[in-house]
Amino acid sequence: MGTPEFAVPSLDILVAHVLPVIAVVTAPDKPRGRGQEVLPSPVKQRAVHHRIPLLQPESLKDPTFAADLRRLAPDLIVVVAFRILPPEIFAIPPLGSFNLHASLLPRYRGAAPINWAIIRGETETGVTTFFLAEKVDTGAVIMQERTPIGVDEDAGSLHDRLAHMGADAVLRTVMLIETGTAPRMMQDGSLVCPAPKIFKEHCLIAWDKPAGEVRNHIRGLSPHPAAFARHGGKPLKIYRTAFADAARPLPPGRILVDGGRLYVGAGDRPLEILELQQEGRRRMTAAEFLRGYHLASGEHFA
Repeated sequence: MGTPEFAVPSLDILVAHVLPVIAVVTAPDKPRGRGQEVLPSPVKQRAVHHRIPLLQPESLKDPTFAADLRRLAPDLIVVVAFRILPPEIFAIPPLGSFNLHASLLPRYRGAAPINWAIIRGETETGVTTFFLAEKVDTGAVIMQERTPIGVDEDAGSLHDRLAHMGADAVLRTVMLIETGTAPRMMQDGSLVCPAPKIFKEHCLIAWDKPAGEVRNHIRGLSPHPAAFARHGGKPLKIYRTAFADAARPLPPGRILVDGGRLYVGAGDRPLEILELQQEGRRRMTAAEFLRGYHLASGEHFA
């Protein structure tokens, strides 16, 4: 069971190891992209490629969906980046149901663990497989794999790395369950921290915060949904920054344009903006942006 690109490597690795995937459950086709063309999910596209039967329920509580699953009689349900399963669904297979989560649980429970780990300045993250329980992301841990977060890594590159690391964890977890050797390690409730869904209000940059926090915020939201500043009442998405020369003091949000380079003050030191995007335009370097957009020293980002 899965929907986005993150889940595709896990499906591929199970098929590659000739494990009998009897069906794939994914979201219904929906409008995607700027043109809002109705398209299948990445997981559906991969399932069609592998010629695996598909289920696309509108509601996971639909009795017809539960009946269809019982007729399939799965031994195990593997969940990767899917919706919250009701107990009557995840209790169907005799070997249980497990989920792949892109954090070291119980750290960063929730919908956006990759984003929040970077936003909060973590230097390490990983993936966790765990048996499903009624409360989201609380079930017994089967296995975890750790990885450092690079100092310049953003949410997009970390997402791609964890998708492939997670696929390996999914394969090993299936084999542990198949042989009856899967551990069940309870999560330490004192270590819980949340990773809620990202909304627009999370994306506005607060330039009065320390430069390291601002930079982590930008990395944690790049490339999607992207942190943004306001200039002239319009949003500018900012994708990549670097710490600037400490000899260039600037008040928070104050802009300095110097030799085709763009600097902005933060709480304790300036940042250099390396990549950004004007509304309705493509993503570009700061030098490209400054050639076509009027931005002057002394102005401010809101």
